[in-house]
Amino acid sequence: MRCSAIASTITRATSSRPAVTRFARRSTRRPTRSPRRSRRSARLLAAGHGGQTLLSESTHDLCRDHLPPLASVKALGAHGLKDLGRPEAVFQLCHPDLPQSFPPLKSQAAPRDQETPSIAVLPFINMSRDEDNEYFADGLSEELLNVLTKIRGLRVASRTSAFSFKGKDVDIPTVAQKLNVATVLEGSVRKSGKRVRITAQLIEVASDSHLWSETYDRELEDIFAVQDDIAQSVVKELRAALLGEPAETAAVKTAAAEVRQAATGRGDNPEAFQLYLQGKFFGERITQVDTDKAIELFQRALAIDPNFALAWAGLSRVHQLQAGYGFAPIDEGYERARDAAQHALRLAPDLVEAHIELGLILEGHDWKWAAAGASFRRALELAPGDAHALRAAAGHARVLGRLDEALELIRRAIELDPLSARTHRQAALIYVMADRIDDAAAAFRLAIDLAPNAGLAHAFLAITRLMQGRNEEAVALAEAESHDVFRNVALAMIRHAQGRAAESEAALQTLIDGFGWTAAYQVAEVHAYRGDVEKAFEWLERAFAQRDPGVMFTATDRFLQPLHTDPRWQPFLQRMGLETLRD
Repeated sequence: MRCSAIASTITRATSSRPAVTRFARRSTRRPTRSPRRSRRSARLLAAGHGGQTLLSESTHDLCRDHLPPLASVKALGAHGLKDLGRPEAVFQLCHPDLPQSFPPLKSQAAPRDQETPSIAVLPFINMSRDEDNEYFADGLSEELLNVLTKIRGLRVASRTSAFSFKGKDVDIPTVAQKLNVATVLEGSVRKSGKRVRITAQLIEVASDSHLWSETYDRELEDIFAVQDDIAQSVVKELRAALLGEPAETAAVKTAAAEVRQAATGRGDNPEAFQLYLQGKFFGERITQVDTDKAIELFQRALAIDPNFALAWAGLSRVHQLQAGYGFAPIDEGYERARDAAQHALRLAPDLVEAHIELGLILEGHDWKWAAAGASFRRALELAPGDAHALRAAAGHARVLGRLDEALELIRRAIELDPLSARTHRQAALIYVMADRIDDAAAAFRLAIDLAPNAGLAHAFLAITRLMQGRNEEAVALAEAESHDVFRNVALAMIRHAQGRAAESEAALQTLIDGFGWTAAYQVAEVHAYRGDVEKAFEWLERAFAQRDPGVMFTATDRFLQPLHTDPRWQPFLQRMGLETLRD
């Protein structure tokens, strides 16, 4: 080891460059640094002031007898540096040509009980020759993310936000800044036949150092052991690096137990697991063809492993999507979804995904508000940091008119899922209920920016612009909407507001002719907005009879306000179990 870094530090510090905090690090022949040394470097830099040069204790001990002429070292005492487990001795390099007087170090670490280790799991890169293996790389990343989400004491950026960087040339510090996390897990997957090669590395952003990395060359049947090892290593290293917990045998055992619990419902058959990952991959593409394919894949997985609870939960979700988007009859789709969710919970009573799906069914189809609320609460008890659970619970609070609760839940969801168009759409709808129309417009605009080709947000922003009196802009937004139902809803309302009755009627008739059997509630909204109370109640009754999921918003829907003084209003709310929510 040598101490030439001290001399070069003095030279740089006395140059004409702007004053910055400097850290004189000992030099070795090996360029790699341990994660702890990298963290110490970063924390010392953060503790100092512009023009100040700081030394760690190890650098001081090594170089104190080899200082350049006129240089000296002043002890500043032991200081608690953020993210390090114990106080660190800090020294200041002194020289006649260097500034000497500085304020106290900015070195008080935040109280340990206020720190929450945070991480984003980026989609692993598919290195396989076959592009069809993309599902496997994505699925492995998502399953790791889902496991980590269920570990208490970790804050995990949601899947939607983390995966928004897929295929983009964005550096790790930018990712961390946008997702508000301190660490990032990234990796790659190469799958060939029955073998798989997985690399993973955990990066601490502040120090740009690797806290942990590993490469696995395994048979595909070992995939569960690899997943568990990665998750356990991440939990252990995060707690050691960011909370100062010792990485001893007890900590390893604790992490292993937590990961086993978090992996509840996973199954143990590699072939079924691959089919499950493919099912999730196609289920994210909300089209008739892709959801049909997802159902087929989940069913094939369950034929191999009938006890695969996560596959049952995935099947429940896709059946709900088909019912909600009109790809399947409402009653039939929800009945199949309910059976699958309940089957999942019989196999794994603490499966978060199944509690969320059952809650959505109880709310959107069965209108059993208390039971739905219990499902969402249980999901949040099991995984307080699950953005999907938070978003679902926020939507439930919105349905029941619990505005403060809805606002708080969606705030927490946005913290975990800042780049999710779906989360910002939910926030915007809650802002509309709160009569915060400008905030709603901003949230809808952000949703469009995040997912320009996704449905709903253009129409919702169009209607929000209508509320703001910006009718021409509203028309352009409505015409840009890709979802046929909501494009015609928006146009029917906007054209009515503009006094263009024929065009309003044409949009409404298109809605009825094409989607009357799945969008009866939206037809009722248009009639109510146009002041046709009789037609509004006629279509509201149709929606009720069809178990249209939109009916759950009846009590808090501002477009139905013209119905509130009608004697039929309160009896309708009573039939819905919502009579306590409105006048």
